[in-house]
Amino acid sequence: MDRLYSPWRYGYVSTAPDPVSGCVFCGAAAAGSDALVVARSPTAFVILNLYPYNSGHLMVVPVKHVASLAELLPAERADLMELTARAEAAVTELYRPHGLNIGVNLGTAAGAGIAGHLHVHVVPRWNGDTNFMSVVGSVRVLPEEVAVSAERLRPVFERLLDSR
Repeated sequence: MDRLYSPWRYGYVSTAPDPVSGCVFCGAAAAGSDALVVARSPTAFVILNLYPYNSGHLMVVPVKHVASLAELLPAERADLMELTARAEAAVTELYRPHGLNIGVNLGTAAGAGIAGHLHVHVVPRWNGDTNFMSVVGSVRVLPEEVAVSAERLRPVFERLLDSR
């Protein structure tokens, strides 16, 4: 079996906040508290990944601090999935990717960097986006800063959420 390593992520994963002392997602859930939040719904929000795999890498997060989908109420799960669909539409419209990875990592063993607070990743992908810089140089080349992504995404989400 071949393995592809992403050592540039270690710094982020190894310094994730202690769930006892605070949760980065719970902090971002408070209205106006995080510059990376690009959209909100009644029980969930969309935030840009501070350490993205690609430009436009979003996470859709329930406001409620839970570790799994099963812990959400049916209406909260529905809202989370509706907001995930809007995130798919926003990323597709703005970035025109060739494909998307949309998924949930439940638990540290499954790759969750913040295992205590459920989040859905929406990652735009392009043919050839894993190139020699990532594989050989252990570095990602992103054509857009995260703050610029936030500025570009907010008006798209406003329009998409108004059309509900």
